[in-house]
Amino acid sequence: MTLARRRLVRVPASTANLGPGFDVMAAALALHLELEVVETGAFAVVTELEVRRDRDNLVVQAFERLHPADGFEFRISSEIPMSSGLGSSAAAVLAGLMAADHMFELDADIARLAAELEGHPDNVAASLQGGFVICAGPHAHRFPAPMGLEAVLVIPAQAVRTEQARAALPKDVPIADAAFNVAHAATLTLGLATADFDLISAGLADRLHQPYRAHLYPRSAELMARAGSLGALGATISGAGPAVLFWSRFDQTGSLMGALKRETGDWATVVRAPFESQGADVREL
Repeated sequence: MTLARRRLVRVPASTANLGPGFDVMAAALALHLELEVVETGAFAVVTELEVRRDRDNLVVQAFERLHPADGFEFRISSEIPMSSGLGSSAAAVLAGLMAADHMFELDADIARLAAELEGHPDNVAASLQGGFVICAGPHAHRFPAPMGLEAVLVIPAQAVRTEQARAALPKDVPIADAAFNVAHAATLTLGLATADFDLISAGLADRLHQPYRAHLYPRSAELMARAGSLGALGATISGAGPAVLFWSRFDQTGSLMGALKRETGDWATVVRAPFESQGADVREL
């Protein structure tokens, strides 16, 4: 018997919320998870990441949503920091689903299944499609990043669990804050669609989630508040945090990175992570 089936999946990171677009807006970033699934005749998870190496591994769980993992080796590498708000779990889920779907020609609804496993569609949609997405229920609408817009990440060494960040949110918010976010999400969308950097900068403010989570990552919150003075268009907490996404004009990115490195010292890593236009990809080896 010839064991020849192999698939390589590459999935970009994602940043969700984008300030005012809580659970609605997201974008893909050029940090990637790679999964190679090889039919070896024996189950194994091979990785240097600090993740489960049994069937409770998130990649394997997603794979087994479509097909048993018996006889397959899962080789996982990733540039995406875990528990930082950069869509590491969404990328893992997509990788497992896409590998099984492609390998067994199932034509599964990957977006729906991944959103079910994740619990929300924003990170999934951005990583699957690339670019920027706006999620309206099960539907995700994609559009490209404006030319000249870049992202710089500040990734603290101390992670924050998504469950902890979710628990910090109130059950109800003032209607004035809801209206504030609608206005700013619309402004941000218009700025992104028309490549108007002034509108992008004006549209990044939020009152629905970032103020309530600031106590979980005070250094991130303090740095975000000074984004303009550091040379950025603005800054937003990436997903549930603690990573901060600094929005930058292309010609300001170098000086912004220098300023952020001086500010963060050894408590965080500064990474240039351009917005990624290409979504998740799978190919046969």
